[in-house]
Amino acid sequence: MSIAALPEGDWIRGISVKQPHAACLLAGAKTIENRPRAWSWRGWLLLHTSQQTDRPALRVPLIARTIRSRDLVTGAVVGVARITDCHQDPDGAPLCSPWAQSGAWHLVLSDVRELPLPVPARGQLGPWRPSPELVARVFQQLPGFRP
Repeated sequence: MSIAALPEGDWIRGISVKQPHAACLLAGAKTIENRPRAWSWRGWLLLHTSQQTDRPALRVPLIARTIRSRDLVTGAVVGVARITDCHQDPDGAPLCSPWAQSGAWHLVLSDVRELPLPVPARGQLGPWRPSPELVARVFQQLPGFRP
């Protein structure tokens, strides 16, 4: 698929996620990404791994089982996903997922696709706009992608 087949305009964002949380998203086990604030963006995202690793999370049994034998690449786009919802669970209600944190905003991710090769890139806090060059490099690896 050539880059010309991708939509034009403002259709995709980036999200930076620390490892091992990004690996859990790519594994398909984690469908919730916890954030301190609500996100209004719905649609496609580049999944970018932050430079830092959340070392205490490596000892959480749910995470350790999920990431077993996975590389924890940092500082790169490692996949794409789609945000379908952003919500906060009501106080006192059961959490929407074993991955959800109380008091956090839960980004619901679907259609997660891992890249065969990580694409080195800089991310940033909050949803960010990737450059057209970065988008082209990412989607060269996903020839069957259709937004």
